[in-house]
This record gives sequence, C-alpha cells and structure tokens, in this order.
Amino acid sequence: MKEHHVALYRKYRPNTFAEVVGQAQVVELLQSAIKQKKISHAYLFSGGRGTGKTTVARIVARDIGCNDEDIIEIDAASNRGIEEIRELREAVRTAPFSSPYKIYILDEAHMLTKEAANALLKTLEEPPSHVVFILATTDPSKLPQTILSRTQRVQFVEPSIATLSKQILHVAKEEGVTLSEISADLIARHGKGSYRDALGILEQVMSLSGKTIKEETVASFLGEPASATIIAIIEALCEKNASGVAKGIKMLHEDGADALRSYDELINGIRQSLLVRVGEKIEIRDKELLQAYEHLGTTYPHTIASKTLLELLKERHLLEVSSAHAYTAMMAILLSFIEGN
Repeated sequence: MKEHHVALYRKYRPNTFAEVVGQAQVVELLQSAIKQKKISHAYLFSGGRGTGKTTVARIVARDIGCNDEDIIEIDAASNRGIEEIRELREAVRTAPFSSPYKIYILDEAHMLTKEAANALLKTLEEPPSHVVFILATTDPSKLPQTILSRTQRVQFVEPSIATLSKQILHVAKEEGVTLSEISADLIARHGKGSYRDALGILEQVMSLSGKTIKEETVASFLGEPASATIIAIIEALCEKNASGVAKGIKMLHEDGADALRSYDELINGIRQSLLVRVGEKIEIRDKELLQAYEHLGTTYPHTIASKTLLELLKERHLLEVSSAHAYTAMMAILLSFIEGN
C-alpha cells in the first residue's frame, strides 16, 4: 500500500510544550496555570497566522487530561452562524466522555456573525464547570468587547527570521536534506512570520531539488531578485543614474524575478543600509551583502534616508495595479524619484 504523504508542517507540529518554538512566554504562562490547577474557563489565543495558536490549544487540552473524543475543534469561518452556536450551547451541557474537561477550540473566532457572537457570549458568561473554551484569532479587534472581557488573553508573537530559519534548518536536517543557512534565511523571510508557510515553501523546494537544495534553486523558485542587481539599482538611484536604474530593472525582468518582490527587496536594501548607517546591528549571514549595505549607508547618506523609504513605500501600490506592467510601474517610480531629487 502506498504510504500516505504528510505535509512537513503537520509532521513537525509540536505535541508537547517542550517542542513549541519561539513562544516561551506563552508556554510559561499556560504551563504555570496547568500546574497550579488554575485553568481559565475561556482563553483567547491571538496572533498572526501560522504562529501555533491551534497547535498550542491542542497541547493545553492534552495536558489537562483530555482525550481526543473530548477535544472539539470548530472552524468559525465555515460555522459562523447563530444556529451553529446554538447547537454548541446545547452540546456544552453534556458531560465529557472520559476526561475531566471538554475543550472547545474555536478557530478564526473573529469570523463569527454578530448574532453568533452574542449567542456565544451567554455561554461564556455562565459556562459549565467541565468546559474550557479556547478562541483562536488573527484579528481580535473584530470580536465584541464583551467577549474579549470574558476571556484570558494569550498573545502569540511572530517568530523572527532567525527563529524561523533555525526551525527550517532543523526540519531539513531531519529530512536528510542539505540546505545552506542563506537559503534557510531566504525561505524564512518569505514565510512572513508563519511556521506553516515557511515549511510549506521548504517542502515545495524539496520536491524540485531532492536531497541537495542549491541556493539558486531557492532564489529562482521564490522569484527572488539577485542581490547584486538590487545593490546596483540602489547605487544608481543614489547617483541619479537613470540609465543604470533602467539597466538594472531590465536585468531583473530578464532573470524572471518577481517585480513586486524586487521592489520590496529594493526598499529592504535601503532600510538595511540606513540601519547600518545609524549604528544598528543587522542579522545577515552574507558578508558581501553586509559590506554592500555599509558602503551604501556611508557613501550616500542623503538618499539612504527615511524620506526615501517613505516615498517609495507610498508608491508601492502602483505595482499591484497590473502584474503585466509591474516592471513598468517600478521603472516609472524610480525614474520619477531621480527627477524629483
């Protein structure tokens, strides 16, 4: 029988608090509550997507002695109406099958309708002693204040690039895959603070490369612009060299780099150069790239400035108007910047 494929983010999903990465404060808070038997009747787990909210909710359930049959997960995005919540209110009255508690994990809780949220509120106000609610959300501001006030807030932080990169390297090693630290950093940046997304990218790259993943393969897959080309464009911008800017943009286009991604890397390059100029330490493994940032920051202090960042960020939306003309928009923005400065 053919073995069923398990996605990397599922395969390496933490099963215990000890395996949770990058959420030390959350782990300490919850472990302390469980140890002291001070379990709240309702928690609100808030934080970015892919930061481990649902995973930690399952760990909490197991640590307080719940068997799978007494852990009920509900996707509020598809069960958001008042009828579903009324059914939940009826169900919570029944005792657990074989556990001290019944745990209700309500994912994407902010998707509940106003009527459903009000119906849920009545249960949160007077919950049965055997029930614990864990509401998970990426946008707590969309939940009524009445619900927020009746839950214990637990904030999940977005992992740093270094934390994500370390996890990516760990998973790659466990899978017998050779991956450089620079490639792991690149995947981590594209993961945008999500363990799930970062491991999803790693899995896709692995399917292309096998057991040895080359840096150029990762960059190509992600539509990542060549660093040398980005640096050349920034320097041309600083020198008001319109021809150099146009040449660099043409190179990016011919290399198949994503236009919006290239523009973001341009902004990031100016940002990093500015941070180096003002004395901030930046985490970059590529020493040549760090030297390039140092050169830009010290040589062109007039252009490597917050004003430049603000001007370029203000025009970023123009690249999103049409993917077919994104590079045209990029060139227009940069040449207009040269003309106006």
